[in-house]
Amino acid sequence: MEDNASPQVPAHVPLMTLERFAELSGLEQGVVYGHVRRGYLPAVKMGKYRLINIALLQAQCLSQEDWA
Repeated sequence: MEDNASPQVPAHVPLMTLERFAELSGLEQGVVYGHVRRGYLPAVKMGKYRLINIALLQAQCLSQEDWA
């Protein structure tokens, strides 16, 4: 089996709007949008909306040495 560098994502991926993520994280919407644009937060575009991929964000955080 081939070793894939990308983390496994469940079939039903939890997604969250930038506005809701900003509200729950305590960050301003502009800061969250900037993080998405720079690639710091994983997001997908669905139509005219950008949604943060919560499952991928969690996998990225858990894979870092500081969190393990």
